[in-house]
Amino acid sequence: MAATDKQDFIPPGEAGPGPLLSVEGLTTVFELPSGRLTAVDGVDLAVAGGDIVAVVGESGCGKTMLSLSVLGLVPPPGRVASGRAVFAGRDLLALSERERRAARGAKVSMIFQEPMTALNPVLPVGEQVAEPVRVHRRASKREALAAAEAMLAKVGLPDPARVLSRYPHELSGGQRQRVMIAMALILSPQLLIADEPTTALDVTVQRQILDLVEGLSRDAGTAVVLVTHNLGVVAQVADAVAVMYAGRLVEDAPVALFFDGPAHPYGQGLLASLPRLADRGRRLAAIPGMVPNLSRLPSGCHFHPRCPRAFGPCAGEVPPLFSLAGGRRVRCWLYA
Repeated sequence: MAATDKQDFIPPGEAGPGPLLSVEGLTTVFELPSGRLTAVDGVDLAVAGGDIVAVVGESGCGKTMLSLSVLGLVPPPGRVASGRAVFAGRDLLALSERERRAARGAKVSMIFQEPMTALNPVLPVGEQVAEPVRVHRRASKREALAAAEAMLAKVGLPDPARVLSRYPHELSGGQRQRVMIAMALILSPQLLIADEPTTALDVTVQRQILDLVEGLSRDAGTAVVLVTHNLGVVAQVADAVAVMYAGRLVEDAPVALFFDGPAHPYGQGLLASLPRLADRGRRLAAIPGMVPNLSRLPSGCHFHPRCPRAFGPCAGEVPPLFSLAGGRRVRCWLYA
């Protein structure tokens, strides 16, 4: 945080055995002329320091909105209606705007899904990557640019000294994505939220970025929330999986337990849709139907119209999160 702000966050290594990030009952709504839309519906999620929790689900399930909600970045007319996001002892949603800005970058960072909307088009890349170093470490411009050049090299950008003077529109989509990653990682934050960080990258650079994120988690004790639709990436780097559907958390589990066999029918469908060498020549399995429109959500369990195992209570009652063996939780009436 800036020197003028009170240091109320628990320092790294002193947070104790509990989670570094604890999301509790988080609900985000959009007030529209047509009515209220609930984009995130009572989500509970915990991430320990040094752990990577992958949030998965189809497009439109609320993964990105959950990430923005935790950091207080929900675009209007959306707002966080209830819940908390407690990080290092403080509720990020209860901070003043000044405190929140001071925390971003220094203690919490986010890799955004769309770099062209997140990068300033009229500032050279070097200035944008160096800015967190100048603001939070009070470094000189020369020192900050040197740190930026080193970070750009770490994320695999060739000729990083030349990239410093380039503008975002002069870079390819994959290069812009690596610039965003460099900005997010340059201060080794305690909490990193990464929204589809490797989507625009080739396989070699993707592995390089995942190694950087894993190293940050392992060596600096950073808590990482990895938003992705790529279950292959999840299997490589995550410690736990949280499955979202239509704004709700429907399952979370340690990663090995999840890949041994998801408990929720939606998670089972996601895993069954993965291509395998043994299935070459066969048609891929697919979940029937589509994620529902937020303005026309089904009653009860939102997944029941697409669920092959739906029965009596599924259409009328919202299932709670049932706790199962091994630290797994699942929101499904099959486990009542």
